[in-house]
Amino acid sequence: MKFTTENLPPQFGAVLDPDEKIIWVGNPSLVPFLITGVPFLIVGLIWGFIDLNFIKGAFSAGHRGGMDGFLIPFFALHLFPLWLGVGNMLRLCLVFGNTCYAFTNKRVMLRTGFFGISFKSIDFDRIQEIDVTVNPIENLLGVGSIKMFSGATGNNGVRSFDYFIGIVNPYEVYKQLKTVSVDVKTDWNYPNALRPSENKGYNTEYKQRGD
Repeated sequence: MKFTTENLPPQFGAVLDPDEKIIWVGNPSLVPFLITGVPFLIVGLIWGFIDLNFIKGAFSAGHRGGMDGFLIPFFALHLFPLWLGVGNMLRLCLVFGNTCYAFTNKRVMLRTGFFGISFKSIDFDRIQEIDVTVNPIENLLGVGSIKMFSGATGNNGVRSFDYFIGIVNPYEVYKQLKTVSVDVKTDWNYPNALRPSENKGYNTEYKQRGD
């Protein structure tokens, strides 16, 4: 679908450059989006289940020793992984309605947030890897996910990815995103005006400003 000023998706209108064109925009599917928080939730629930026996025994002994004032804040803090797992699922539920993905003739964009809306953009020249995955649940729902690596790593050196989660027609979107990424990076590396006559480069619509 081609977007014009008349049908421009409102989700990204506030952050687009004047000469920027949206090529694709989409939203995540609810179930795959929420599933991303399930592993963290399972860890929290297991932690809470193990703690339950300790809590029962400790409070039983605490009633005899008058330690309730210490045990309550102690176990409230000790159950922190459980609170994080549940809180993360609540966060996903709250931000789902405001989550949207897009890519333009310049960059990839991700929109999310609940109390406030935040945007993240990744210029095509930073993207080093693009993959498409369809897990069994996504396959049942007819959706899939695209993950992108732009060179970012965490404190432990593990690579950090950005995701389009649970989008419709994932393979078609993946192919289009790959094509646009290669074409735009080629145009940036070999500007139209600087190409020799024997190398016309890619015949694309992603023109540089002023072309």
